[in-house]
Order: sequence, then structure tokens, then C-alpha cells
Amino acid sequence: MIKHIFSDMDGTILNPDGNITAETVTAVKQSTIPLTLVSARAPLEMAATIDALNLHEPQIAFNGGLIFQPQADGVHYIDENPIATATAAAIIDQVTANLPDVSVSYYNHTDWFAGKLDAGIEFEQKLTGQTATIASREQTFAQPGFKPFKIMFITFDSQLMERLHQLLNGLQLKGVAIQQSGAAYLEITSDRAKKSHGINYILQREHLTAAETAGFGDGHNDLPMLNMVGLPVVMANALPAIKAVAKHVTKSNLENGVAFALKNLPEFNAPNKEVI
Repeated sequence: MIKHIFSDMDGTILNPDGNITAETVTAVKQSTIPLTLVSARAPLEMAATIDALNLHEPQIAFNGGLIFQPQADGVHYIDENPIATATAAAIIDQVTANLPDVSVSYYNHTDWFAGKLDAGIEFEQKLTGQTATIASREQTFAQPGFKPFKIMFITFDSQLMERLHQLLNGLQLKGVAIQQSGAAYLEITSDRAKKSHGINYILQREHLTAAETAGFGDGHNDLPMLNMVGLPVVMANALPAIKAVAKHVTKSNLENGVAFALKNLPEFNAPNKEVI
């Protein structure tokens, strides 16, 4: 019996416009199975979906870099794996100095920061509905207790993206994970920030076995999660390599695939519950 569900956000529980549909909201609420969102997003970028689904369970941000629980009086931080501050500062400064046309921004627990407002930041603001705080890296990192959880680079120039990879590889960085999350996006988190880490933490906290969990995903960064849960469900819009690990392939995120699976897969439904 499935007792806990883990779901990626972009490309999975959200539609292609980055929104949660009414059909998905209804299906999640009717399932009554606790749901944890597992995302590369920051908590502030997850808030609208958490509110729409009325989630109270622990949630996983920054691909496992931060585990938090929504509460009536705010957010309670449960577990965190930030990037070492000196390492993050060096990365940001090197890219800013050597590749000024690459959009550079970064996140702490609560906010999104950028050194300047450029095309990449404007694009991301329109996509997420969030507004970046424009401030120098030195000013931001001087804040008491500042902890960087994710650095995000955006460039729509494939050659510039390749130069970015070369620059970062040349820095011989330690303690970080570098992942290209889309054609225009490259993200850096702590190497301890893995979706599987976040899931394992919650399994222990809730006294669950992997066999009692399900996971929804569509991308390469979902593979640790999908390989860990007992019931991996992959979206129809995923690449073949991701579908290969699935026990079930549901409809695409354009077709409310998460809602479809919750309503129709027997693993999510009690024996006496009619499957639509």
C-alpha cells in the first residue's frame, strides 16, 4: 500500500505553463495520501503549488539541499545542505568576471538574488512570477548567517553554455554538484543535495519503507528519486531513458498525468474504491 507520494514539479505535477491545474488539485486532495514535492526550485517558487494543494508534509527544495515543512506561522526548516560560502562566492565571481553575458543568480532560504537585471533574469521572473533582489555579491554574502543553496546560470547561447561548462570544469570545484537542467539553464548545488537524500530523510522521519512510497518524475535529476521509491511513475513527456525505470508511464503533464495516475492506477486506490 502506498503511504507517501513524492513528485517533481516542472514537467510533472505542473502543466507546461508552470501552473497546477484544478484537475490535479482535486485528484491530490481526493487521494488523501501525503504528498511531498521534490524540486530544484527554491521554497518561494514552490509556495503557490504548496498552498493550492494545501500541503502540510515536509517538502524538498533545491534537489534535496533544503527540507522544510509549511506551518501556519511560516516555514520550519528541517534539514539543510548549503554550498560552502567561500566556494559559492568564488564561482559567482569567476563567471561574472569571465563570462559577463551569462546571467548569474543565486538563492538562500528565502530569497533570490542577482547582480543585475538582464535578459535571463527577466525571463525567469516571467516564468516563476518571482522578483529577484538586485544586489552585489559582496553585499549579499555579507549578510549575517547568509547560506547559498543554489547558483543558477542562464544563457540562450549554446556556445556560451559550452564555455561556461569549460570554465567551471577548469575551477576543479569540490563539494558541489553541477547540472544542466535545460538548454538554457545550468545549476550548482551542494554535492549532498540529492533528491534521494531528501527522500531518505523523510522515510526515516516518517518510519516508512521505500516499498510504501511512489514517485512521479520526468527528468534526469528525478532518476535518484525514481530508483529509490517502490512505485516509480514517469510522465509521457519524459525521455526514453527516464521511462525505462518506470513501473508505470502515465499521461503527459499537458494531460494532467499525475491526476490520471492517482485516479486510475490500482496502487493508489483501495480495493473497494471504483477506478475511473
